[in-house]
Amino acid sequence: MSRIAIIDFETTGMTPNAGDRATEVAIVIAEQGVAVDRFQSLMNAGVRVSSFITQLTGITNAMLAQAPPADAVMREAARFVGQHTPMVAHNAAFDRRFWVAELERAGVAAPQPFACTVLLSRRLYPEAPSHRLGALVDRFQLPRTGRAHRALADAEMASELLGRIQHDLRTRHGVGNPDHAFLMALQRCSRAALPAFMRAQQSRCSATSSPLP
Repeated sequence: MSRIAIIDFETTGMTPNAGDRATEVAIVIAEQGVAVDRFQSLMNAGVRVSSFITQLTGITNAMLAQAPPADAVMREAARFVGQHTPMVAHNAAFDRRFWVAELERAGVAAPQPFACTVLLSRRLYPEAPSHRLGALVDRFQLPRTGRAHRALADAEMASELLGRIQHDLRTRHGVGNPDHAFLMALQRCSRAALPAFMRAQQSRCSATSSPLP
């Protein structure tokens, strides 16, 4: 499947199990590595943000007071993504926790698998001094599309990074179709097993592209 949803949340803290809630969500839909659609909304979960979060994100309690209810936003986000579109996030464990928790509050299932551009960048670019999103965007001279720590800007940058990862898989590693299923397999691969994993993928690509006798 070539359609992928890249998501980013801004939140009141690190984990919904401790009572933290999402304050903003953004999703970029990419097809064949190109962004084709976007969704973004602040969301009022009935909680207050700390001064630290406001300083980090620019999101204020006054802004959230005017935002639509969190459950309505999440139902709309789920419709936007669709049930069968796989997802990607930078530090996906964080975003997946909030995707699942907020959708559960809204009474919506969250079946999508998540690939992680942090894990993928660690596999492909072990020499990078940092695997933070901003550091990788600067390293590869990718466009910065807005203020960091706002959901749409971060989702846009993660989409650009995903495109770079897929490009490098094709051109540097001979992976003919680095789709979401391949990305999931790659991020589960240990660093020690990575050369054999890539060789096996290249062999499959060569066998598929070889002309019939």
